[in-house]
Amino acid sequence: MGKIVINKANLFHNLNIISQKANGKEKVAVVLKDNAYGHGLIEIATLASEFGIKKAVVQTLDEAIKIEKLFEQTLILAESDFHTYSHTFHIAVNSIEQLKRLPKNTNVHLKIDTGMHRNGITKEELKEAIHGICKENLNFTGLFTHYKAADILSTEFYWQRANFSQIKEETKKICEQLFLPLPKFHSANSSALFRFNNFDEDFTRVGIATYGYLDSDTVFKIPDLKPVMSLWANKITTRVLKKGQRVGYGGAYEAPKDMTISTYDVGYGDGFLRLNGSNKYLTPKGYEILGKVSMDNLCINSEDDEVCIFEDVTKLASIHNTIRYEILATLNPNIKKEVI
Repeated sequence: MGKIVINKANLFHNLNIISQKANGKEKVAVVLKDNAYGHGLIEIATLASEFGIKKAVVQTLDEAIKIEKLFEQTLILAESDFHTYSHTFHIAVNSIEQLKRLPKNTNVHLKIDTGMHRNGITKEELKEAIHGICKENLNFTGLFTHYKAADILSTEFYWQRANFSQIKEETKKICEQLFLPLPKFHSANSSALFRFNNFDEDFTRVGIATYGYLDSDTVFKIPDLKPVMSLWANKITTRVLKKGQRVGYGGAYEAPKDMTISTYDVGYGDGFLRLNGSNKYLTPKGYEILGKVSMDNLCINSEDDEVCIFEDVTKLASIHNTIRYEILATLNPNIKKEVI
């Protein structure tokens, strides 16, 4: 199963860049959903709190409970089993019907659909939703949206941002009429934050940039972020592979000469997406993963007791024709973590 190594200095470097762009640590909410994008919920939450981040974003109530004492505010994005919550928890609401299932005095962040058409109430439902919050004796603490194309050079980002600006003004009018305090407004994810010339929202929800990546078009100015995670594997056995012998399932790799190889304890069962031998992949030290990756192990032309499989997942994402998020988030949460 190997281990995941978390580089504390790199994490703090990224959080410092993000905080400066957001105009302060108090304006940053670190996104910790899906086991902190594979990095370890508790490990990253603890380090982010140590850095001075006061807000977090998670997927479920279970995640929120695990980090409850580390943050002043935790936004829960997708929870269907509603019961009593900590006063530090805030629930994302995507529909008017959802309001009726919340316990009284729950803190609510209303999600508004500004054009992504995935989750959230419509602009036309805004007034009804805010009145529904009052009727159900809930606390209206936030209003937010999500961009569908902040990482792409197009007008979609500006169109959604303009929609959100109009909705914010309408929200302010409704709150004034109902004598409600204004909710916190937030829309910027990682890519959006770095497209704001002057960030002016209450806070930003930063996910992938926290972990050292930004999947934005290269036309944009990409900040100097540093990958936080590296994946390491331990040697199981070493053997000599004779010229012409093949290794692994299907014999996908044939030795061009007599060579020493070792098997290591990482495979696709650990969430390391399967390499099938058709694409050459080299580890940071220049070793090659030979043939097909098995469920629980892989072969490398190395005799080292421990090998770093990756310290930057960009190449792997290219090989698998996917985004770097998937390479990271797919890793088995049971892989042990080490903070350096």
